[in-house]
Amino acid sequence: MTEAAELPPVPEQAHEVFGDRYADAVRYAELLAEAGVQRGLIGPREVPRLWERHLLNCAVLSEVVPEGVTVCDVGSGAGLPGIPLALVREDLKITLLEPLLRRTNFLTEVVELLGLDHVTVVRGRAEEVMGKLPPVHVVTARAVAPLDRLATWGIPLLRPYGEMLALKGDTAEEELKSAATALSKLGAVETSILHVGEGVVDPMSTVVRVEVGESPGGVRFAAKRAKAARTGRARRRR
Repeated sequence: MTEAAELPPVPEQAHEVFGDRYADAVRYAELLAEAGVQRGLIGPREVPRLWERHLLNCAVLSEVVPEGVTVCDVGSGAGLPGIPLALVREDLKITLLEPLLRRTNFLTEVVELLGLDHVTVVRGRAEEVMGKLPPVHVVTARAVAPLDRLATWGIPLLRPYGEMLALKGDTAEEELKSAATALSKLGAVETSILHVGEGVVDPMSTVVRVEVGESPGGVRFAAKRAKAARTGRARRRR
């Protein structure tokens, strides 16, 4: 069993960011530092920088998520960015999508323990749940895959005129340029790079925003989506 590293003191910014959910954010950080490390969901070297690099870095994504929308966090892993986002935005309906059982078990435990009634955990891959889950306004992701590959998983889950928000690092601009053709084929109509978390995290968090038009996923995924919808209706009638 991996020995958990010591969790650092809670930064002052956490009070401001998490507000009434501050105590729950602290508990989540403790769970990541303990069970998260022991189950191999997060590396022990990440524990000393859990707050700045992970919890706060993800929570500030809320600055660019519209009010009252549905969100799917693709490849949620240990719940980043989905759970910090849920802690600061109870107006959102969030689905944590994760294919690995040990991770979904952890996510379910965290959601129940923290009383996150507006969060649902779903086990599966994005390409498997298309048509089974209702299309969402926003797809989020962090450290899942390069942008071009991530887009093929995330964009088809969007409803028309939705957007994908991907937390990226220094490679954001390079990834966006190299993925331009792929994004266009997937129905993207506008892309941008945003910086959020001023005064909270240093450096600020970098977000790649990909906005889609009326056909998320493009022509290729329109047929798949329609077929999945027909299959779902047939199953419900049985």
